[in-house]
Amino acid sequence: MAAAGRACKTRSCNLYFNSNLYIMNKFLFVFLTIAAMTFSSCSDGQDKKTNLTATEFAEKMKALPAANIVDVRTPEEYEKGHIVNAVNIDWNGDNFEQKISSLDKSKPVFVYCLSGGRSAMAAEAMRDKGFKQVFEMRGGFMKWRAANLPETTDTKTASTGIDKAQFDALLNTDKIVLVDFYADWCAPCKKMKPWLDEIASNKTETVTVIRINADDNAQLCRVLKIDALPYLQVYKNKKLTWSHSGDITKEQLSAQLP
Repeated sequence: MAAAGRACKTRSCNLYFNSNLYIMNKFLFVFLTIAAMTFSSCSDGQDKKTNLTATEFAEKMKALPAANIVDVRTPEEYEKGHIVNAVNIDWNGDNFEQKISSLDKSKPVFVYCLSGGRSAMAAEAMRDKGFKQVFEMRGGFMKWRAANLPETTDTKTASTGIDKAQFDALLNTDKIVLVDFYADWCAPCKKMKPWLDEIASNKTETVTVIRINADDNAQLCRVLKIDALPYLQVYKNKKLTWSHSGDITKEQLSAQLP
């Protein structure tokens, strides 16, 4: 009886061991299968990171010299400064889809705008149209300029705008100076303009409002490190006391003013 008990116990142990061994082997098989699939997907020649910083964007362009570069800003913006060899296909133009259809979809394409919003939509549209690799510049051409990366201009229409000395002269007042860096295409800038005008009208004795078009003053934006829109600054006695990048409410801004 004792021998029979020991035999049963041994068989139970063997079954338990074999069961665990089977489970471990099955787990190992699944793990190796997933690892192989992951390795294969990462080695298929396609870049998985497509939303790049300005510096990464520049480096990737050097690595892929045959790629297309598409500037999706307006022709007016493009003429004031753009990446060398970039073609201008306005995202808001009537023939955007027609023009991108003329590009080779099998080639990588680099897409950018001024701050990244339009290029994100354009990149998604291009992917939907079958483009294999579409790289976007995070933060857009303002980040490119902030990084002092090279650009070219249409010398016939290029405008340098005001310089730093001229900007400093605008601050030479006893009033508080509110500076609004904007662009004509910028939706939040358009939304903010009516109440900026209201502030300028209602606070004439204490506040001076200065609006500076970033497209027309690229060099000044570079010097002041303005790399996003809208961008607001408040100066008191020629000293910067407050700044804000991005959308903001009228109440939030009013809290910074007398």
